[in-house]
Amino acid sequence: MSQSTDPAGQIAAGYAFTGPALDLGALLWDGTCLPDRQIRIPLSMLNRHGLVAGATGTGKTKTLQLIAEQLSAAGVPVFLADIKGDVSGISAPGTENDRVRERAADVAQDWQPAGCPAEFYALGGIGAGIPLRATVTAFGPVLLSKVLRLNQTQEQSLGLIFHYADSKGLELIDLKDLRAVVAFLVSDQGKPELKGIGGLSTVTAGVILRALTAFEQQGASEFFGEPEFDTSEFLRTSADGRGVVSVLELPAVQDKPQLFSTFLMWLLADLYADLPEVGDVERPKLVFFFDEAHLLFNGASKAFLDSITQTVRLIRSKGIGVFFVTQTPKDVPADVLAQLGNRVQHALRAFTPDDAKALKATVKTFPRSPYDLEELLTGLGTGEAVITVLSENGAPTPVAATRLRAPRSLMGPVDPADLDRAVKSSLLYSRYAEPVDRESAYEKISAEQAAAEAAAEEAAAAAEAEKQAKEAAKAARSAPKPEPSLAQQVVGSGLFRSLARSVGTQLGREISRSLFGTAKRRR
Repeated sequence: MSQSTDPAGQIAAGYAFTGPALDLGALLWDGTCLPDRQIRIPLSMLNRHGLVAGATGTGKTKTLQLIAEQLSAAGVPVFLADIKGDVSGISAPGTENDRVRERAADVAQDWQPAGCPAEFYALGGIGAGIPLRATVTAFGPVLLSKVLRLNQTQEQSLGLIFHYADSKGLELIDLKDLRAVVAFLVSDQGKPELKGIGGLSTVTAGVILRALTAFEQQGASEFFGEPEFDTSEFLRTSADGRGVVSVLELPAVQDKPQLFSTFLMWLLADLYADLPEVGDVERPKLVFFFDEAHLLFNGASKAFLDSITQTVRLIRSKGIGVFFVTQTPKDVPADVLAQLGNRVQHALRAFTPDDAKALKATVKTFPRSPYDLEELLTGLGTGEAVITVLSENGAPTPVAATRLRAPRSLMGPVDPADLDRAVKSSLLYSRYAEPVDRESAYEKISAEQAAAEAAAEEAAAAAEAEKQAKEAAKAARSAPKPEPSLAQQVVGSGLFRSLARSVGTQLGREISRSLFGTAKRRR
């Protein structure tokens, strides 16, 4: 049968790339796996972003692992957000068994166990890993406003607060610094400070402080601080040229989606700001995989979703690829989904009317194909998926049902003791492990307030003492004179004064005589 009348051949021809590509698996057609018809994805198209979706237990995490370890082998650094804690095995060689051997034979894979060079991180030290922290100043008022869900007026007020802190040398390192500045600016002492640049109402300050409190309850206090993580650490390669896989361990914060979302936005924004424009490249500079992506979007504000959409759209030109891993495409907002050029769709279930509706919606997102996609997507086995990617010229490839290759690294978490040793033996651990709480806005404002309070207390005490002295003097002047005693009356009388003079004169003469030797005259 000629290729023109062979649907399987036509599909396979769409994946015959000339440049470097990652091997995903072998084509499935009419219920048969065709090992000579390989399905691949061009390395140069990995910065066009992607989606790995499918019901629980269909093999999404293994697909993520398969792509990530091939990127690492090609010299591309990888970032993995590990929500469930089962991706750490990418750092260790896999274990050969009957299932692995059978899968390798089905898809013509030369399977050899191999781990990847890896670093393990944790948000602010919550969980096992090198702590990732950012300062409030680096985060900035615009991004923080979106995370705190502030309206436009409140966002402008937060911008004034940042401006004031910068102009006064008040470093905003952690959330208590920001809280201290907000509280100061609405105090009697701080209100005059903002007259020159605009006011901050007590109501707006209260909204910001309450939003900060809710944010702190999500665990954000741990994330903000120093030493601030340098995101260029994610761009490293190992001594043998392989890309380093950065695994962010998130099991401890899977119930804190706002914290996870915050980190995502800061990380992508920081990389976007620092990296130069490169356009289309032969291989990406870095590829992100965000597992359980629905946690990013559930309950997110419109401003936050707009930020994600814009960041995903623009960061491609910096050589960064972003893959979202979730259960159904509807977990990802339509504007974001439209930016994802590479799709790996695992099996979907249609047990309920909502499931059936989601299935039909998913089918509509794929190009036309010779497959009955509704039937195919509900009948795929574990480790099988429907794939369409961008070809080397940027056009979508034909839809291909694929039996995926087996990852060469360990399919499961590493032992906790091994993970702890890997973290503490990292050269980055000593650089970022211990938090630093240097003097910043909180300490400076606290010291100024304490000094002002002490001066006020001293002035009040001096004023009180002066007041009491004046009152005592006034009381002394206005008090009635007491009646003289009998002795005082006698001594003050004229008779007593005359007698005293007479006695004094005679006594004086007697004393004079005795002193100068004169004697009484004789008669």
